[in-house]
Amino acid sequence: MRGPHNIWRLIRTGATFVRSRAMHQALEAIDAPPRLRAVAYALSWPFAWLGYKGDESLPPVTRAITALGPAYIKFGQVLSTRPDVVGEELADQLRVLQDKLPPFDTAIAKRMVEQELGTPADTLFMSFSEPVAAASIAQVHAARRADTGEKVAVKVLRPGIERAFRRDLDAFHFAAGMIERLSPASRRLRPTEVVKHFESVVLGELDLRLESAAASQFGANTTQDAGFKVPQPVWHLSARRVMVLDWAEGLPMGDRPALIEAGHDVEALGAHVLQIFLNHALRDGYFHADMHHGNLKVAENGDILAYDFGIMGQIDVYTRRVYAEILMGFIQRDYKRVAEVHFEAGYVPADQDVEEFALALRAVGEPIFGMDAAHISMARLLSYLFEVTERFGMPTRTELILLQRTMVVVEGVARSLHPSINIWEVAQPVVEKYIRENLGPRAAMRDLRRTMQVIARFGPELPDLLKAAIRRQTEPPPKPPETPRWRYVLLGAGGVALLVIGFLLGEVL
Repeated sequence: MRGPHNIWRLIRTGATFVRSRAMHQALEAIDAPPRLRAVAYALSWPFAWLGYKGDESLPPVTRAITALGPAYIKFGQVLSTRPDVVGEELADQLRVLQDKLPPFDTAIAKRMVEQELGTPADTLFMSFSEPVAAASIAQVHAARRADTGEKVAVKVLRPGIERAFRRDLDAFHFAAGMIERLSPASRRLRPTEVVKHFESVVLGELDLRLESAAASQFGANTTQDAGFKVPQPVWHLSARRVMVLDWAEGLPMGDRPALIEAGHDVEALGAHVLQIFLNHALRDGYFHADMHHGNLKVAENGDILAYDFGIMGQIDVYTRRVYAEILMGFIQRDYKRVAEVHFEAGYVPADQDVEEFALALRAVGEPIFGMDAAHISMARLLSYLFEVTERFGMPTRTELILLQRTMVVVEGVARSLHPSINIWEVAQPVVEKYIRENLGPRAAMRDLRRTMQVIARFGPELPDLLKAAIRRQTEPPPKPPETPRWRYVLLGAGGVALLVIGFLLGEVL
């Protein structure tokens, strides 16, 4: 229920940051303006004693986020890939949120396996290890199948995670509504729609049957992708709260020193992870939307291994083409074309000026070219882009939120491996290939052929459909049926009866 009781949850959020001594560090990391800092402290300090204590062995911000629950942990995971936004120190602290959270007892995990699969875990598996990774929503155990002896990964949801997530999402919905009411200017960003979109994505992550299907689909799409592997699900051992996947061994992508020591080319890996994401998004329209360090490993042969398919993104063919044209326009520094694509797609209101929008986009894109990425402040860049979209009345497009958010995360992963990477130079060959195959004459002929196939399929019905449409336009609308007189009499008598009853009750009282 999205009522005022959520104010309590939001107050405890601020109070938890104060009690864990994380408030100052968090505000410093995002370079919050003085007014915002004053408001945050004024609303939080009086209630500091209400904040969650958290694990005192963790750094302050990590301690506060883990104490607040899974939705906050998800947010922290994203920030952990952005040292250029929150600083190296805070980014390092937040990396423990990816796969190093406190696990729950293995006996509970085995009990959940039995509840979900109807057979004791010791019967299904000849061995079942202690947790090898623990994240915000689930933890993973290494096991060996009793029937084949193969090593597998067993993923089990945290107990009570569904209820905890719904509570946090409820507070987010309330906060979004309050923001829209208190700040009319924020409605352009559709905070309520953004939270709804986030909710649909996260709730899908809480059903491991859907994740199994996602892993299967993603694996089928990427079978021919060199240097990229997707572990596949064991269907008869997977259910709503338990999922079993093929085991895949590798070094964590977030451990740069270990990758270098093992002989891997970390700069090439940084470029590769960015290119495979763009390839999946543009070519397939189906991409891994949670590609942080904790969900990526590097095999001994250099292949990138992807895990955790609870959040996957989908974009339709038209949106992919628009996205590719926008990227290509930035790569070629053709800001006029980027602006035109925004207007053609309806992303910017038609009453705005194309030339002015192109000039504003130039101010966003030009700092990127010819400069070492290590010297670019993505925080300032995104801040200015926000100002540009606000100035031109461009509403937030909820269908692209996941794509944009994942692009930010993947860039962060790539930069952690290759600090001086230039995302536009790396993206160019992927985008150019997509445009050649999907926006040239050959693609136009392919689209025309598909259109003719659809028309041919409905060809026999077209004459009847045309006649029906003409008839609807020429024939007068049917008259509504007349209401029988006895119904009016009955309604009148009923009204009189109600008046009499009301009068009698008034006299009695």
